Amino acid sequence: MSYTNGLDDPTQFFNTILYTGNGSTNAITGVGFQPDWVWCKNRTSAKYHGLYDSVRGTGTSKSLTSNSSEAEGANANFINLTSFDSDGFTLGATSNTNQINTSGENHVAWNWKAGGSASSNTDGSITSTVSANTTAGFSIVSYTGTGSNATIGHGLGSAPQVVIVKERSSSDSWHVGHASLGFTKNLYLNATNATNTETAIFNDTAPTSSVFSLGNNTGINASSSTYIVYCFAEKKGYSKFGSYTGNDNADGTFVYTGFAPAWVMIKRTNSVNDWIILDRKRNPRNPSDERLLANSSNAASTANTMVDFLSNGFKPRSTYGGINGASDNFIYMTFAESPFVNSNGIPNNAR
Repeated sequence: MSYTNGLDDPTQFFNTILYTGNGSTNAITGVGFQPDWVWCKNRTSAKYHGLYDSVRGTGTSKSLTSNSSEAEGANANFINLTSFDSDGFTLGATSNTNQINTSGENHVAWNWKAGGSASSNTDGSITSTVSANTTAGFSIVSYTGTGSNATIGHGLGSAPQVVIVKERSSSDSWHVGHASLGFTKNLYLNATNATNTETAIFNDTAPTSSVFSLGNNTGINASSSTYIVYCFAEKKGYSKFGSYTGNDNADGTFVYTGFAPAWVMIKRTNSVNDWIILDRKRNPRNPSDERLLANSSNAASTANTMVDFLSNGFKPRSTYGGINGASDNFIYMTFAESPFVNSNGIPNNAR
């Protein structure tokens, strides 16, 4: 496989899987690779998100949820991923209602490939443990805080545009840094807040090709507390992390990505609103309108949100303020189904 002009087959590194819960041991296959980060959500009912990664490991004590500030494992009775497998992952039975494996209900899992087994990284002032995929621009980073300004090695070899940090050892918000905002600011993945300016999060310093920076905020760098980080560097034909301005029109702003999106997450930044997630597996035809919210346990909804997934980007098709408010500012993360033009010069077809 050639990557001269980007990643010709993005499904080697990101894939969405739809599955039906069974309330018991449930082997989910069809991912196409062994994932290092799995993010699951019940579509039918209001249930917590479940996030697992290969650096922290498996089992009920390792669960995290994007719609809550809870510490790692706080939902141990409800969320249980037992293994990362060669073509997917396995969910285990629990004694109570299973949030990500409810019997007979519809679920979705978003899967990313990092670098497999993690290794020590000494690029920063704090030694980190890193699983990095430099081809796809994705790494999973674990570290222990010091309470003082610091740097952390991320292993990507290029500067990440998005950094998502969660304290594992106690309750605190998910902190999100995004290059379109600048790293003097941050957002909270588990909340609807507008952009927040706080030096003590990313120390007002943009990531470099080797490290990202920390302030002394306890949610990102408390002494002896443990943290997990998901870092994303933009890769042509595979990922794009940018911003756009809404126009409050059904013919919304066209957002160029250079590929046909498989998944997109959008957040309004100048005002309160949800983190809206759309993907092509749940929405095989335009307009994509089945939304899930990273910050909420709500079931899937088709209210208001309509977005066209195009061969080289996406376009809001709704006046809903969460994706297209007049003169409102939005950031997005998106990953590809296929590049607009692959390394052999063959164009992708529109939907």
